[in-house]
Amino acid sequence: HVQLVESGGGSVQAGGSLRLSCSASGSTYSINYMGWIRQAPGKEREEVALIYTSGGVTYYADSVKGRFTISQDNAKNTVYLQMNSLKPEDTAMYYCAATPTTGELKAVALMLARQPRNSADAWGQGTLVTVSS
Repeated sequence: HVQLVESGGGSVQAGGSLRLSCSASGSTYSINYMGWIRQAPGKEREEVALIYTSGGVTYYADSVKGRFTISQDNAKNTVYLQMNSLKPEDTAMYYCAATPTTGELKAVALMLARQPRNSADAWGQGTLVTVSS
C-alpha cells in the first residue's frame, strides 16, 4: 500500500508561482506513474501533469503546458509540481496520485482524472491553490 502526503498549496496573485510536493511512503516500488489532478469548485477533475517514475517521461495538460513543470526526486520518493505564471483559472484543489497502472502516459493521466478512484491507486488528501486576479 502507498501513502501520499502533499504540501505547498496556498494563495498567490496572478502571475505568481507555487511549488507543490508529494511524498510517497509504503510500497513505493509498485508505483509506475505519479502526478497531479485538480478539481475546481463545481467542475470535474482535470489532469494536470504526470511523470513516469522509472524513466522521467512527463505529460502535461494543454492548459498548463509551458507554465508547470513536474519533476521527481527518487531518493526521497517525492514528486514536485512547479507552477509558474499562475492564472485565476488554476484555482483548485490539487491532488497527488500514484498508480501501478501501465500504459501510455496521456491515457493514464486521463484515467486518473476521469474514472472513479480504485483501490489500486493512491491519492493524497489534496492541497488548495488559490490564484487571485
